[in-house]
Amino acid sequence: MKSEARITLIILSVVAGAVLLTLSGCSLKRINRSKNIVYSKSKGKPEQQLNIFAPAKTDKPADVIVFIHGGNWNSGKKSQYSIIGNHWAKKGIVYVIIDYPLSPAADYKEMAIASAKSVKWVKENIGKYGGNPERIFISGHSAGGHLAALIAIDNQYFEDLGIKNPIIGTILIDAAGLDMYGYLEEEKFPKDHTYMKTFTADPKIWKEATPLYHLHKNMPPMLIYQGGKTYPSISKSNQKFITTLKDFAPETPFHIQKSKKHIPMITQYLNPWNKRYGEIIRFMEKAGDKADSVKEKDVSTKRPDFN
Repeated sequence: MKSEARITLIILSVVAGAVLLTLSGCSLKRINRSKNIVYSKSKGKPEQQLNIFAPAKTDKPADVIVFIHGGNWNSGKKSQYSIIGNHWAKKGIVYVIIDYPLSPAADYKEMAIASAKSVKWVKENIGKYGGNPERIFISGHSAGGHLAALIAIDNQYFEDLGIKNPIIGTILIDAAGLDMYGYLEEEKFPKDHTYMKTFTADPKIWKEATPLYHLHKNMPPMLIYQGGKTYPSISKSNQKFITTLKDFAPETPFHIQKSKKHIPMITQYLNPWNKRYGEIIRFMEKAGDKADSVKEKDVSTKRPDFN
């Protein structure tokens, strides 16, 4: 599927309207943009970069969202989402949009590792940009939703980087690949198919790549959106994910936007007054407050050092 081309066309077709929408209300709030910041360097491989959109003034360090774009694991780029980054910053959120290595040059594991490295970079550096390193959320659309879910749930990605998982909440927007194992088992793609390059032909690796099989009770809370008219494969995997999730986090909010197809599930955020912004901010406030209280409890229960 030509996801990158479709998203670009839709964005270009509505950009004039989006500009007009942002000429009032929260558009008057100043923001700071920091672009093409290198978060990962590997010998012999392209640098990986991110963009930061931050409120110019805040009373306290702002909550942070790290966003992973979609594009079938083989396309897409962070620059397509700058308008959305602007909107989030004007709502008081530090919004980080990352690039990551794409198929066929990289497989899903390399993409997930890069995504985790971007979150580590944010943890270590976002304070310089007005963000709160203790309140980091991860979000993604389509293939980016798969990667966001995977690194949020499977702590091994951060343990391999020598840190504790810093993500305190996950926002999935019509995420693909939540049951990648089941999808690939059912479809039986030929070896030269793009998904075979991304996920290999090994069913054991498919299972390792599937967020569904990494669910546990101590994972960060999630907010999940699905398009009512999305692709059947995404709908099926989301439904299976939600059903399994009930055993671990039955209170997880799950919203089906009945009229939305797959691409409009992300382009809806071009409208700064879209109601999803408020829902997500309320989710972040609740999850952030819970994380803060847990941290305070951990500190208060530590025994004093009298040495």
